[in-house]
Amino acid sequence: MTIGVSVSVEMGAPLSEGGFRRSEASCLDDGMRLHVDEHGVGPKVCVLVHGMMGSAESWWRVTPELVEAGYRVLALDLPGHGRSDRDRSLTVERAADSVVETIGELTTHAPAVAIGHSFGGAVLAAAASRLRAQLAVYVDAPFASRGGYDFAETAEEYELDRQQRTAVKLRESRPHYSEHDCEVEATAAERFDPFTAAAVASANGGVWEPAAGSIVVRADPSDYVSDSDAAAFQERGVSVRNIPGAAHSVWYSNFDQFIAALPEVFQ
Repeated sequence: MTIGVSVSVEMGAPLSEGGFRRSEASCLDDGMRLHVDEHGVGPKVCVLVHGMMGSAESWWRVTPELVEAGYRVLALDLPGHGRSDRDRSLTVERAADSVVETIGELTTHAPAVAIGHSFGGAVLAAAASRLRAQLAVYVDAPFASRGGYDFAETAEEYELDRQQRTAVKLRESRPHYSEHDCEVEATAAERFDPFTAAAVASANGGVWEPAAGSIVVRADPSDYVSDSDAAAFQERGVSVRNIPGAAHSVWYSNFDQFIAALPEVFQ
């Protein structure tokens, strides 16, 4: 079954106080409706795609900067995350289908910017040719997966990881997190479905690389974008921005450096 998406937010619906509105996620006969947190107004759209075990709220500190820069921000919950429904047959390509169709129902023109972090970066790369954002930004994203992992074992590993992401334990394991960071990511972990994530890992592998003209922001050193990968991307016309000492969630550990690394987006 191909994932189809219908979004319940009307194009002209008023924003709530603070310039924010939220679409509802539900399961339809023809597929999945992704949950979207929307901030700001105007024709210039920025799409945000979180990483594994994150949520639309993971961008809570980034979205005000984008709104201030004049964007209408669409922050998605990927399948099995946040308020979106689960998908025990999820693949990177199916997730990309959901992103493309969701955004297609919320805007009539291509986004100005799309930013994907980690797993969300791989999904964005798989969606990029159809999403047609004027600028794609990938934040410490793996662009390949060997796939074929054991479903049950991987689901158990994700579940154990999920259990370690309480606010108390995040304060201990991630000292660079603010109090609100810990609360946001603990809530994301509570809503995360290990079986959806295991479906992705157990599916066939693939390669989803950034196109020329896009930007890769990486922690330096990075567990996800090696030095050799970064050099190869640059040779193919991808701009690579390094943030020394940053954590995997770069904007959590090095917020000011993250914003400064993307003047094309925030200025």
